[in-house]
Amino acid sequence: MPIRCTCIPIGAAVLAAERCHSKPRDEKYEQDTQLRSVDLNHVIKLLEDSDSKDLEKEQLKTLKKVVKRFENGLPLKDLAQVIEILNLCAEKMNEQEAFTEPLCELIKLCGLPFQKKKLSDEVSYSVAVSKSIAQLGYLMRVPSSQVRIQICKCVVSFYNTELPRKMLSGYQPTSANYKIQMAELGGLAETLILSLALVENQLTEKLWVLKALQHLSSSGVNCRLMMKAQAASRLCLYLNGVDPSGQLVFRSSEILWNLLENTSKEEVVNQLSSLECVHALKEVFVDLLMHGFRHYDRQLRNDLLVIATLLAENPAAPMIESGFAKLLIVLATFTEVKIPNPLVKDLKLTYSYEDFELKKLLFNVIGVLSKDPCAVQLLSENDVMPALLYYVKPNQKPGFHDWSAAQYEELQLHAIAILASVAPLLVDKYLSCQANTLLLVFLEWCIGQDPFFGHGNSFHGTGGRGNKLAQMRYSLRVLRSVVSLYDDAVNLNLCDQGAISQLLDVLKYAAHKSKEKEDAILLEIQADILFLLSALCENDLHRKVFFSYEGVDILIPFIQMDPKKLYSGLGHNCLLFSALDCLWSCVIGCYIAEDYFLEKQGIFLLLDLLALKQKNLCNIILGILVEFCDNPKTTSHISTWRGEKDQTAANLLIQLWRQEELELGVKRDRYGRIVDMKRPIAGSFQKQQEVIPMPANCPSFAIMEISENVRAKLYSLLCKLGFENLPGLSAKDFVTLAIIRRYIDFKVGEVWCELCAELKEEFRPVASDEEALKVISEISEDTGRMIAALQTEVLESQHHQEIQEEEKTYTKIQATRKQREMVNKSWENFLTRTSNYEALKKAKRLQEKSIEASRSKSKTQNGAVHSTDIKGLGTTLIGSGRLVTVESTPPQLIGIPLAVTDLALRKPSVCEGALKKIKRVKTLDSVKKDSVPVE
Repeated sequence: MPIRCTCIPIGAAVLAAERCHSKPRDEKYEQDTQLRSVDLNHVIKLLEDSDSKDLEKEQLKTLKKVVKRFENGLPLKDLAQVIEILNLCAEKMNEQEAFTEPLCELIKLCGLPFQKKKLSDEVSYSVAVSKSIAQLGYLMRVPSSQVRIQICKCVVSFYNTELPRKMLSGYQPTSANYKIQMAELGGLAETLILSLALVENQLTEKLWVLKALQHLSSSGVNCRLMMKAQAASRLCLYLNGVDPSGQLVFRSSEILWNLLENTSKEEVVNQLSSLECVHALKEVFVDLLMHGFRHYDRQLRNDLLVIATLLAENPAAPMIESGFAKLLIVLATFTEVKIPNPLVKDLKLTYSYEDFELKKLLFNVIGVLSKDPCAVQLLSENDVMPALLYYVKPNQKPGFHDWSAAQYEELQLHAIAILASVAPLLVDKYLSCQANTLLLVFLEWCIGQDPFFGHGNSFHGTGGRGNKLAQMRYSLRVLRSVVSLYDDAVNLNLCDQGAISQLLDVLKYAAHKSKEKEDAILLEIQADILFLLSALCENDLHRKVFFSYEGVDILIPFIQMDPKKLYSGLGHNCLLFSALDCLWSCVIGCYIAEDYFLEKQGIFLLLDLLALKQKNLCNIILGILVEFCDNPKTTSHISTWRGEKDQTAANLLIQLWRQEELELGVKRDRYGRIVDMKRPIAGSFQKQQEVIPMPANCPSFAIMEISENVRAKLYSLLCKLGFENLPGLSAKDFVTLAIIRRYIDFKVGEVWCELCAELKEEFRPVASDEEALKVISEISEDTGRMIAALQTEVLESQHHQEIQEEEKTYTKIQATRKQREMVNKSWENFLTRTSNYEALKKAKRLQEKSIEASRSKSKTQNGAVHSTDIKGLGTTLIGSGRLVTVESTPPQLIGIPLAVTDLALRKPSVCEGALKKIKRVKTLDSVKKDSVPVE
């Protein structure tokens, strides 16, 4: 059939098109105008009117217009009215279900980003917005599953940062976190927690509420609001509810974790510590343990176990009453002891990472339960001790189906660390399992040459990479924990197995390693060994003898430690204190060890340390020195010691006394003399104490003060040295020494002073007693005055001696100055003779006159006359040289006795004759340079 074409003019076509499209365009324009003109006040008034069928249709139609009007978001200025419309719809839903859909649509609008015109709108409308969002939570009262789910979806959408595709003209969306902040301000999270009671039996609604709470709990503010509504206990009770999907446990545990992280952990634990909560936690944990095979189930199981561990730390939590504690203990030990137990029947742990984490968490639970005295019986009954000792053995190569080497090492170190907490509680079990033997054998392996390289991956493996130091460290901790009990059976068992010798070997090994590289772990190991030796040898002479020679040789280097290392922060100070404690416990009281220590100049080393004047060291060193003075050889060593600038021990002790009195605030004048005659050695704090009547068996403050400072020890040492003929003391030292010497007398006076004050507080003494007390008080004061007078005498004597020394020094200065003047004058005369010929002749004449004057007046018959001039001399008047030419006796005098001549000597000549004309040259060292030359 041929197609028939009709030609239409262009103008007519355009008109026809306009006619065809004019009606839809007008309808759309009319709808837009109606939407823009929606009056919310009119809508509210319409909804408030009484119900009727016709009115209901109008109301629903108007609500659809409102939804359409705000489909791209609610402006902040209209939000309050929209929420009012929501509440009106919620009221009508009780009788008219037709309002359910528009109510849900309006709630969905609240999930879109709010719209603002100005930047300041967010602040301006913050109060109204927060109240509006709070109203959303209150709508959970509406008994409609659809509405409740929509409210939860709306809350979840707060955390969706996507913007709507279309925007209202002239508006812009609020900031991404604005709704979240307003929800915090309005307390929405607390309302949703309370609403859980409304959806308790509706699983779908409950899961949506938990999903909303999961998002809200990411904020600390919301978590605190949730805790006000007892969120922790409410959520825990829902853990064991029926839920095939597993979301109930997952979301509840996630919220609990957020509460623990963002609020007070103690508050959360307190809310979970009810018997119902612990039972619920136990049931869901067992269910996941026995039937959870997925990776997700195992992770969730471990998370719940961490929460259970936190509960176990709370003594008020009924972990034992609920049977949860026993279950956890059995789970921790059943793979090691392999004893059938119905609680773990058909349970098999794999070697997956989650089961490895479970094993560590179970060990940790044992450590936590060991702090609860009520759990000790459970630990004893369920073979915890053998299970932990299972790991105290040399590491072996892992099998194919076994933990890896790194995992086994981590479990081993964790088990030994827990053993240190458990062993002191189960001493009988400890001994029956031969734990001391196992630990000593294990320590022997630690210092052996077996090829083993630790991985050092875990917390307990710190510093143990490539060595066995981590194993050694925690084994020593176990020994330390049981030895510190000072149980005779434990210590005897150790010593009978040669523990002292073995510990010294381990100490030498650690000291050698420490020379190569010092670190905190090696220092801790050495300190622990020294403590063990101290505890084992204390009060046992036989063990001290066994320690003596080898032990002293090891102790000496520790006491010689460089003082600068004490501030390194690695633990050198702890090591030094342990060494001093070991010296006190293992050496003092055994003369063999004491003498060997003295031979090694140990007293000198202690005094060198004391000379550092460190407060924390002085007390223990002085105590050691006092104890050492029971050995008669010690005092000579103390007296012989010399410190810097030739300081003596007595001077050092007196300086320490002054330093101690300065810290105590004892009053002294600028010369160190006594000021307070009644209480000469009382410190400022002691004087401030009020007199309180005390029972006879309670020491007074004056007695207690003795143990709180080192003055008593200083007094004891100086008593051993003696107060007379102490070398190296100044006058100031003697002033202080006078006080020290009367320390006991002054201390007795303080006690009597306290006694008098207590008596006056209680009653009035009779006349005779009062007179006796007065005399005693006067004696004490007289002692103070006598010492003060003695001090003054010492100072005056010193002052007089200083004046005498000053005069002697001044006399020496004067003589030296006069001598210098004479030398200068002699030099000036010499210069004058060499530069002035007349002065030279004058000096010559004076010299000749002096020579003539020195000759004897009576002339010797036939005596030889020697000329005092030197022929051919070309020098001026100077001193003679060291060579003198002496002529022999003239021929005419041969045979004449020398006694009759002026040349006769005091000592007669052996031979009266002499060779003729024999010249001899003699060196005369004794001839002075200013003597006259003799020919």
